[in-house]
Order: sequence, then C-alpha cells, then structure tokens
Amino acid sequence: MENLAVVGVGYVGLVTGACFADLGNRVVALDINAERIEGLRRGVLPIYEPGLEELVGRNVAAGRLSFTTSYEEALREAGFVFVAVGTPGGMEGEADLKYIRESAESIARTMQSPLIIVNKSTVPVGTGDWVADIIRANQRTPIPFSVVSNPEFLREGSAIADFMNPARNVLGSTDTRAAEKVAQLHLPLRAPILITDLRTAEMIKYASNAFLATKISFINEIANICEALGADIKEVATGMGYDPRITRHFLEAGLGYGGSCFPKDVKALAYMAAEQGRHPQLLQAVMDINEDRRIQMIEKVRMLVGDLPGKVVGLLGLTFKPNTDDLREAPALDVAQRLLAAGAQVRAYDPVGMPRARELLPALQTAESPYALAQGADVLVVCTEWNEFKQLDLVRIRELLRRPGVVDGRNIYDPKVMARLGFQYLGFGQGYGADGEPLAMAGSEKQART
Repeated sequence: MENLAVVGVGYVGLVTGACFADLGNRVVALDINAERIEGLRRGVLPIYEPGLEELVGRNVAAGRLSFTTSYEEALREAGFVFVAVGTPGGMEGEADLKYIRESAESIARTMQSPLIIVNKSTVPVGTGDWVADIIRANQRTPIPFSVVSNPEFLREGSAIADFMNPARNVLGSTDTRAAEKVAQLHLPLRAPILITDLRTAEMIKYASNAFLATKISFINEIANICEALGADIKEVATGMGYDPRITRHFLEAGLGYGGSCFPKDVKALAYMAAEQGRHPQLLQAVMDINEDRRIQMIEKVRMLVGDLPGKVVGLLGLTFKPNTDDLREAPALDVAQRLLAAGAQVRAYDPVGMPRARELLPALQTAESPYALAQGADVLVVCTEWNEFKQLDLVRIRELLRRPGVVDGRNIYDPKVMARLGFQYLGFGQGYGADGEPLAMAGSEKQART
C-alpha cells in the first residue's frame, strides 16, 4: 500500500483518487473548494459519472479514501501527489496554467519529505520543467522531488472502466527511477506502460486528442459529400471501420465534438505550433469543420420550419455526450444560443444536464420529459444520443408536435422509418431528404449513364 495525495476532485482527480484507493492505496483527495469537499464528506459528488458514487462510498467506508482542503493534511504521509486541476483555454487557445502554478507553489511550501509529483492535468509541452522550477523556487528548505507526467485518457461516462482497463499508461520524466516508481502503482492494471521524457509524454496527450478530433471532423466532411451525392454516411463509416487500420471508433457523423478535452486541446496544440512558427493547417481545418456542424444544424432547422422568429424548437439532450452531466463546449448550448439569437423559442430536455444549463443559459426553457418537450413544438432537434431517446414512442411524439419535424444531430433514427411514421426528418449525411426519399438520385443516374 502506498500513500497518495490527489490535488483536484473534478472528473480526473476524483476518478483517479477513488480508483487508486480501490487498488488498495491510501488516498487523500484535496480541493480548495470547501463546499465541494464538505459535500464529498457527506457522500454528495460534484460530478455525475456512472459507478463513481458507489466506488467513492466503498473506499471512504474502508478508510482508504478521505477528503481535505489542507495541503498539510494531504501531504503529511504522501510519497506521491497527483495534480489534476483544470487548465482552461485562454482567448487565443493557450492553456491557462494558474491552477497548476497555485498547486505547485502550495506543494513546495508544504512538503516535508521527498515527493514524486505526478501531473495528470493536460498541460502545454514544457510544463513539467516549469513546475519543477516553481517548486525549487518556493521550497522553504531544499527537499528532493521529481516531476512525472502521467496524462489521463479517461472518457467521461466510462471513466472508471477506462482507468481500470487502460489501453496504455504513459509516464514521462527526467528521473527514470521516479517514473518507474509511478509505474509500480499502475502494475495491477496489467496494461502497457510507456516511459518517455517529460515533453514527449505531454505531447502524446495532445497528439492523441487531436487525432481523435480529426477523425470526427473527417467523417463529418465525408457526411457533407454523402448528402450531396446521395450516399449513406452510416454505411460508409461501417465499411471504413472494418479496416483494422482505421477502426470504427470516432466515425460517428453529426453535430461534432465538444466537451472539456477535444475543443480545448486542439486549440492549444494549434496555438503551441503557431507560437513556434509552424502552420497547423490541418488542426485549423478540424476546428473549422466542427464549427460548421452547428451552422448546418441551424440551416436544417430552417429547412423544416422556415423563418425562426416565434418558432418553438425542442432540444433533445444538452450534455456534450451521454452518461455525463458535463456541459463544457457542449454543441447543444451553441445551437441553443444560435437559435435564440435568430428569434426562436428554445426549450430542452436532458436526463442530468438541465440544472446547470439553466444557470449557463437563463433564456433556455426546460421540460420534464421528452414528451413534454414535444408538446406544441415546431421541431425536435437531437443533440445528445442518450439511450432513452432511442426508445421513445415516436408515434406519440409525432402527435404532440405542432409540426412533425425532427432534425437528428446524432443520426440515432432511421430516415426511412421516420418517413413511414409521418415525420419530416433530416439527419447528417444519410443520403435522404426530409421525405425519406434518396437525395441526388437524378444526378446519380446521370453519372451512371455517362
């Protein structure tokens, strides 16, 4: 058993602390937000993540996991301190490292014995060296320490499974022995461990997220072409995904990516490249395509209802993906703001995201169920692919709508089935018009004859 401290109890920090505790370590999780820590002590989690409440409760009851606002308490017996604080994006895409700086200064002033400081936060390349300089400058007396970069690859909605069954664990440090000690903590997970230098480890995180975002924007670009030529993007993605060089993952066309990682990390990587005199044209295209998906969504709504002023638009889903309450960079909020600016009346339903959405967007109305959302609406817009939306009574939905219109930003419905049920339906790249008939048929026949 090792003694660990975790700084930050957001998605990454709380999952990391609870999972390491479940592996038999003693973990003290720290956050400067006293209200959040008090809630955790009472069993109230600050985030929604499937299975996390049970995991936290079990390890608190076993005495392996505790919470504090005190660096002195957190570091008293710790040999490792995992830093998992936020690094929000700045105006130009640069990462804001104020929370990293504050935590590094606090660790330096508080530590009483040698420490291995493990950075879990997504930070610009070179941050590990910078953190080491901050700690050296703020120590009251020189105490040995090492900095290790251990980027996280957790997906919200499946974070516990991702931690316990990782594809790989990446560790970067100028101190190989320190990296090997952190590797020992990960051995029970029985996953490949890659040990590199600090900067390479930091870059692996950005490169991984940028590549996944690129796959999403690529399939959305292909979806645009499918719409023009009458092909079905879902079948195209399936055919591509059978190729082991490509795989099916992240080939879902629709409204595009959002969340706390992809938008911020692609922007930050592009910013870092530009700062070094490089021209990140592919990354810029990835961001441009993603932005265009929201614009296309508004245009599809107009195709079904005409001018937007006075129209009632119902959004199915608000969170950036299912099985999370995270609204950071959620496409639905962007769509809602654009619709409101165009004069539409916008209301929404989401299983867990509505309380926070009302705080972020007060003009947004909310409904207690998908059926209440449909009542009197001119069109429904699918923004998040929650499972419950796939099982709706669509006949009832059609009867409740003022007009039988659905714009499916996640392609969860079959356009032919929707047409048969009497809907005017538009998906993304599915090769069918609102009436369920194939698009560009005349053009396809003309090409075939030539």
